[in-house]
Amino acid sequence: MARIAMQPLSRALVVEAPHASLEHHLAAHGITAVRVDKVPDENALIDALRRTGAQLLFKRSRVPVTRAVVEACPDLHAVQLCCIGDDSVDKPACADHGVLVLNDPVSNGRSVVELALAHMIALSRKLYETDVAMHKSEWDKSASGRYEVLGKRLGVVGLGNIGRQVARHAEQLGMEIWFHDNREVAQEVGVELGWRKAATLSDLFRSVDLVTVHASAFDVFGKDNANILDPVLAELGADRDATSPRVFLNLARGNLHSTEALLDAVRSGRIAHAAVDVFPEEPSPGAAKWVNPYADEPRIACTPHIGAATEEAQPRIARRVAHTVGNFVHWGSLRDCVYGPRVSLSVADEARGKTVLAVVHGTQRGTKKAVDDAIFEAEASNLGSTHRDFDIGVAYDLAVMDRPMTLAELDRLVSRAAEIAHSPNAIRAIRQIVVPATGW
Repeated sequence: MARIAMQPLSRALVVEAPHASLEHHLAAHGITAVRVDKVPDENALIDALRRTGAQLLFKRSRVPVTRAVVEACPDLHAVQLCCIGDDSVDKPACADHGVLVLNDPVSNGRSVVELALAHMIALSRKLYETDVAMHKSEWDKSASGRYEVLGKRLGVVGLGNIGRQVARHAEQLGMEIWFHDNREVAQEVGVELGWRKAATLSDLFRSVDLVTVHASAFDVFGKDNANILDPVLAELGADRDATSPRVFLNLARGNLHSTEALLDAVRSGRIAHAAVDVFPEEPSPGAAKWVNPYADEPRIACTPHIGAATEEAQPRIARRVAHTVGNFVHWGSLRDCVYGPRVSLSVADEARGKTVLAVVHGTQRGTKKAVDDAIFEAEASNLGSTHRDFDIGVAYDLAVMDRPMTLAELDRLVSRAAEIAHSPNAIRAIRQIVVPATGW
């Protein structure tokens, strides 16, 4: 059954403790938020969403949004991630039910970049283990195994927003940049910036002194990136000379390599030092205890997924996601949707004083035509529209109309699309937004 909203989305649930300013920013957009202090499990999340009638969910990276959650909460129209990573959300389930999933690919970038740079220098200079030794009153001033990063080769896996920033700042430190990314646009950008493209992960690891990873849990083609680094970890710096620091950083996703592969590479001496901020298994909501798989290996520096955990990044995230959702609520505008990163859809310029019909529908043949026909049959005028199909099997359509449609007319749109597309799920969600001539 399609999710139909005749009134503006105004109720939100906030979990996982985004910055406290989020509610203030949401209130400025007419959105009332209820914050749940205790991190909920699946049943508690369902209960909270249903109890509050939340149409919008704001969360970070821990609480899973499963198919059961989506199916049990028919009022839900959007999940706004207060972070970059989207692997905590069942995206196909959301797409099947017309729930849009949004993230923030921008606001935490600087914080992650600084942590990566800090690790590069600290590990190259053996600062962490030196600090431990000094606290034991052990004085070792030897230069053995301590390196400058100047003149070293840095390999960047994943040349997205953060990967590019790390590369730029590392270049300013005098490092030579190599990269690997299977996206054609990213490859073109890297080459234009003067960086060396490695055709394979093996080529990258063998050719550089340090590697920093900024890839997603799934690649752009939807392929699972689980353990893709396992075969190459032991190749780090293999073609470099004995002065290579052989440092590895993973501040991206815990599934990109197994703990066993990293431990083997470090204990064999193939990797001299490593730092991880993410783990294959991180503490779940309500978990009594978590065991660090690297606890017995001092050459692997560990942090508890704090790449974005700074006093500066969290307020930036709150401001941005509130603005993203505010435009989504009041104009139907879409940005930072994980179904189509970097896609931006808006009819705001034409919509003042008009009605916007925002439809999430399947990509079956004829479904888009059904939306247009329904507007025509209702004797409303379609004054302008924009549309985008996403690879996940849904499309988003915005149409500016001269008047609102009735609930009966919207129901007819749903049934007409089902007939034409031969699919009862052709229309997943509809929102009708009456835009004032002034304000917003």
